[in-house]
Amino acid sequence: MKRIFFFSIPLLIGFNLFAKEVYISPGPNDQERVQEALILLQEGDTLIIKSGYYQFEDGLSLDVDGVIVKGEGIDSTILDFKNQKSGAQGLLVTSDKVTLRDFSILDAKGDALKVIGAKGIKMINLKTEWTDGPKSTNGAYGFYPVESEDVLIDGCIAIGASDAGIYVGQSKNIIVRNSTAQYNVAGIEIENSYYADVYNNLASHNTGGILIFDLPDLPQQGGHHIRVFNNKSINNDTDNFAPEGNIVGEVPRGTGIIVMANSDVEIFNNEMSGNGTVNLSIVSYGDKTDDKNYYPHPRRIQVHNNTYGSSGFDPDLETGDLAKALYEISKGNMPDIFWDGVLPTSQIFFGQPRKDRLVINEKNASFLTIKPIKYMLGFPNPTSTNKERFSGEISSLKEINIEIL
Repeated sequence: MKRIFFFSIPLLIGFNLFAKEVYISPGPNDQERVQEALILLQEGDTLIIKSGYYQFEDGLSLDVDGVIVKGEGIDSTILDFKNQKSGAQGLLVTSDKVTLRDFSILDAKGDALKVIGAKGIKMINLKTEWTDGPKSTNGAYGFYPVESEDVLIDGCIAIGASDAGIYVGQSKNIIVRNSTAQYNVAGIEIENSYYADVYNNLASHNTGGILIFDLPDLPQQGGHHIRVFNNKSINNDTDNFAPEGNIVGEVPRGTGIIVMANSDVEIFNNEMSGNGTVNLSIVSYGDKTDDKNYYPHPRRIQVHNNTYGSSGFDPDLETGDLAKALYEISKGNMPDIFWDGVLPTSQIFFGQPRKDRLVINEKNASFLTIKPIKYMLGFPNPTSTNKERFSGEISSLKEINIEIL
């Protein structure tokens, strides 16, 4: 045992001594020089991209564990992909324990920053933007970590994505905080993921502010344990510009927060206001699917201590079914909180298990839900606005902690 202990110390010291900082400045052949620098990094190294504009005609990729890539600020170090001719994204990361910080990615042909299969990824003080404004030809995602674990997005800005500005999908142990998402279709989206904290963010001027979705026909499904708190989802007023066929293409302009088909979601201390369709919607997945393992209904959703401002003043009746159905059943008196009331058939008739029920503890919010049996049989007044029957004890979800690097 002693031999192993003393042999380990020189190895650790050697590792630290040989870790290096690599500097790169703008100039001719940005594509080749930056990509070469990313390839030649070794574990423990830091690549510092100096201030300036870097122009690329192809995507960049990083596949080295335990490195840091940083610029000198989002307004100083600019990776410009406006002339990109090939590659599905601006920057692709496929390695573990990586930190990216302090630079901008502009006008990528596809996704701006994609991370696949990483265990430990930190994105700090980064910006992704499509600079010609909302267009269906913009890339789908600004920040796009998928199939990853221990994901931190902190102090980032996402503008102009034709799907979601900040998206985390099929991942586990996630923190999205202190970030801004504007002029995207979905501002922030957590999809088919486990254990996420989304807090201290601003989602404004998107089509929909914050989406917590679970979808069928994906390797990881059954999204659960998501906390959404201390966010501002306000003034989401951009027309939906998603390409035809995208699921977010069904999101109506003017939605604050949508929870679809997730379990164990806690929504608290948020500000929702200025959303022309509805501030908060809790809904089931409505399309047909052959995925027998998929559960399409939300369970154990807790809503409390949020602040609600104006909503429902300009419902988007042209996009998807949500706004049209809500406008019809509410007779134009759009609520702050909407639950579609859809449940498995047995629960429609015999009730939900108590542990699965929606809990709403809100004093100054209007509420509407559908009574499924009355609605299906065409009876008059198939809705309820009595939110007191959903009041109950809050079982707070645990904080997410991430330790990487």
